Amino acid sequence: MDGAFLIPGSEAAMTWSLLMAAILGSLLGIERSIAGKHAGMRTYALVSLGSCLFVLIGTIASSHLQPFFGGVNPLQIAGSIVIGIGFIGSGLVALKSDMHVELTTASGIWVVAGIGMACGFGFYMLAVVTTVIAAAILSLFLHLENGIRKKLSSTQG
Repeated sequence: MDGAFLIPGSEAAMTWSLLMAAILGSLLGIERSIAGKHAGMRTYALVSLGSCLFVLIGTIASSHLQPFFGGVNPLQIAGSIVIGIGFIGSGLVALKSDMHVELTTASGIWVVAGIGMACGFGFYMLAVVTTVIAAAILSLFLHLENGIRKKLSSTQG
């Protein structure tokens, strides 16, 4: 789905963008929830939804505020989202008390923010494909890593 049936900037298009962002974010969060991680479905859905909302606000503001401020660049807002999500990820890593670093979860939150931004800009196919690839990385690569670890430990011991 590319959203071509929706008029860009319409309430229906914005609603679709928000719903897609929340759904795709929660799909990635399912794996994190199953893995017992702190950030799961709700966190991933909210990060994706918030990123989408910020992009939509930036896009709307760029057209509505153009006469007053010379325009707002939605790409600057997208760049700020990336920086802000970096802070969330570093906070997640710093909060982990048992010294086990949650880099995969922090990276997942970073990716899901990108998925939300893609939905906000109307790039639904890009968002869906990224969700599928990220879900495969989170689940299939875990099995691959565990298999490699098992094989290495059996040959060394």
